[in-house]
Parts: sequence; C-alpha cells; structure tokens
Amino acid sequence: MNPLQNPISDPHTIDPELLNKLVHDALVWSSLHGLVVGDKNSHRSGSVPGVGMVHAPIALLPNSFPESHWKQACELAPIFNELVDSVSLDGKFLQDTLSRTKKVDAFTSRLLDIHSKMLQIGKKEDIRLGLHRSDYMLDEKTNLLLQIELNTISCSFSGLGCLVSELHRSLLSHYKKTLGLDSHKIPVNASATKFAEALAKAWTEYRNPSAVVMVVVQAGERNMYDQHWLTQTLKEKYNVTSIRKTLAEIDALGKILSGGTLVVDGETVAVVYFRAGYAPTDYPSESEWKARRLIEESSAVKCPSISYHLTGTKKVQQELAKPNVLERFLENKDDIAKLRECFAGLWSLDDSDAVEDAIRQPGAYVMKPQREGGGNNIYGDDVKETLLRLQRDGSEEAAYILMQRIFPTVFPTILVRDGIAYKEHAISELGIFSAYLRNKETVISNEQCGYLMRTKVSSSNEGGVAAGFAVLDSLYLT
Repeated sequence: MNPLQNPISDPHTIDPELLNKLVHDALVWSSLHGLVVGDKNSHRSGSVPGVGMVHAPIALLPNSFPESHWKQACELAPIFNELVDSVSLDGKFLQDTLSRTKKVDAFTSRLLDIHSKMLQIGKKEDIRLGLHRSDYMLDEKTNLLLQIELNTISCSFSGLGCLVSELHRSLLSHYKKTLGLDSHKIPVNASATKFAEALAKAWTEYRNPSAVVMVVVQAGERNMYDQHWLTQTLKEKYNVTSIRKTLAEIDALGKILSGGTLVVDGETVAVVYFRAGYAPTDYPSESEWKARRLIEESSAVKCPSISYHLTGTKKVQQELAKPNVLERFLENKDDIAKLRECFAGLWSLDDSDAVEDAIRQPGAYVMKPQREGGGNNIYGDDVKETLLRLQRDGSEEAAYILMQRIFPTVFPTILVRDGIAYKEHAISELGIFSAYLRNKETVISNEQCGYLMRTKVSSSNEGGVAAGFAVLDSLYLT
C-alpha cells in the first residue's frame, strides 16, 4: 500500500523545489499555530513558556490508512472505556492479577499498596473520569488491526495531534493542483476540544464553581504546549481555571480538609489530571508517593484513579486476553467479539510453550515490562537473552509479559525534525483517544475523541514521540 494515492505514490520522488516549499510552509504553519515543543538545547524551555520553542517533529504529508480499519478503531473506543471502568471496580481482580508482579516490580508494588489501602478504607470513586488512548498497528500479513496497548494515564498529544491534522489539511488544500490530493480525506480531529470538554464536565459534576482543575506535571516538561492546549481551551470555552503542580509541590502545599476536599496552594481542587506519575522516575523520593496517596484519599475527581491506572498495566492487558475473562466484565457478546478481534497474542512468562517458542524465534515477539512511556520494550535477540537469563535466575519473570510482534507495512515518507526534512522508510501506529465520565450509575459521556498517528523510522523499535524516535502524523483515508 502506498502512503498516498496517486499522483504521489512515493513522496521521495517529489520535485526538490516543491519539497522545499512544502517544508517551508509546514514550518511557518507550525510556528504560527502552536504545533511546538520545548527545545532541548535551551535549558529554560521546560520551565518558562515561550522560551526556546521548536516545531514538533512531524511527517510532512499524511499517511494512508484504510477507512474500514479506521472505523473499526473508532467503534472500539467506547467499548474499551466501558471495560476499563468495569475492571477498575473489581479490586480483587486487580490485586490478584498483579500479585506476582508486585513481588518483583517495586513500582507496581507501591501502586498496589495505595490501591489496597483505598480498598481497606472503603474509598468509593463516585465520579470517575477516564481520558484514554488505545494504540493499534495494522499487521501487514494478516491485514488485521491489532491493539498494542491501552493507555489509561497521561495520554499525550491530544493537544498537538489535532494540529497535525489541520496542518496536513492546509498543505493538501493549498497544493491541491500539484499534489492532486483531497484534503477532506483527512478525518476531522477534535482531540484537544474533546478532552477539555470531558475535564469541564467532570469539573461541573464536582459542583464547586470556585474549584480548579489541577494538572500534575513533570518538572521541566518540554511537552508543556500539548498540555496548555487543553487548559487554555478549558479556560476560554468553559471558564474553568487550572493550576500546574509537580508531585513534590503537591506534597509540600497540599492538604485534605475534614470532608475530604483537596486543597493545594490555597486552591480547592475539583479534578486532578495526571500528566506525570506513570513512571518510577516520577517518584524520586517519598514525598512524591505521599502526594499520590493524598490525592487518592481526597474527594477530588482523579484522571485516572489508582484503579484506572492499574487497569492499564500490561499484565492486566494480558490477563484480559485470556479465554472467558472479558465475559466477567462485559455483557454484550458482540462487544466482546469486537475486542477479541483486535487482541494480539499475549502470554505470561508462566507459559512455557510461549517462552520456548520466543527463545527459538525471538524476532516474532516483544517483551514488555509494566511501564508506560517509550524506551522500555525488549526486541530481537535481546528477547532470547533476557528469557534465558530469567530462566537461569528464576526471579523477575512476573515483571514481564510476552506479546506477538506486529509487523505493519513499511512505506516511504518525509519526516521533518529541527527544520530539516529526512527521506525515510517508516511504519505507523494509530492511537484513538476516548473519554469516559460517569457519576455513580449515570454515564455522562463515553465517546471516541479524535486520534494520534505516530510514524517512526522502521529501524526504530520504540513509539514514544517525546522519546525522540518518532514523529506526529495524520491519516489519509483510502
């Protein structure tokens, strides 16, 4: 499949003069429309807005994608939302599923401790907000859309992802004569607006007009503009104020009032939106863990709650793919069949047949630890070596799962980074954003909220854009 329909079946053959114009216009558009990140060469770029900005890494032109698979991915979003909510309510299932992981993974263990404490004190989350992103690849051999993972915490690029769709629509429209492409084939992407709307609705449910939305951030966050797009929309469209705090600041400035109200730096917090707290590096000291526990014990709406966070772990994903497990959480047989269709092969390291097969043909598998963010997975011969080492040491097996490696179509593309265009061969990953909000028995919203296309050089194994391996892209439906 070519990345674009004719006349450009291969963007590498674009006339150099036209290519320069396209790149120039893309860079101007990105700068004027806030499609930017902090420049790692500027030491203040992660702390002072407006200082040291550079355009986000992008694909110059959209990537073709079959409309039928696009529709399938959109249809799955509300079903996955419902599944996450249902699983999150089964505290015993989460504790049991992760019990062995707990023994060998200190980070998951600390999360489980907080979850266990909430179960002990009978903490109920009446208002539950999930802002999720389910990531897929289209497997070339089987032509199946397969899920890579479901992210339930800190789903990035809802702010910038929709801008790439707009940029590509603008380029295709302006260069319609020379490119001969239809800008309407790029699906509308309202991810920033939709996520802001869900946060605003959760804020409304909390019923305190003077309260704020608190974004939990990493110190020196160079991807801050992606986050500012949401909070700016919250302010302009819904008149909701937001504050940004690190976990360390929340520990220093936060307290819970007698009724459970969370107050941070003098502000009552209605909604806590995590854009940090998903990796061990976010907890360098005890104070960060104290902050996380404080938030969980409060009456603020958490996005995500500790149970939603744990539901998104790789081990839970693998457990849900086992026969008859989905039936515990979903009633609709058609919905269950739709989810099963997109599950890739997933195995625990207890499965000796799968482990032996992975040692024999490591290229067909990926080993995944219980981690979010890029840079953590194990590929190729490293799979074999890690499995053999674990067999020798017999220790950390429960810290990993095995997953079928998906091989998407490799296609020619042009990636733009630091103002320079690179002709590369790449693969793509489609992320579908979704929002789920309920208050006790009432589901207030459950919908697909736009998308994120990430394109990465085919020799790169990891998909995290911020980790520096990939670029933001959009879709051209075929």
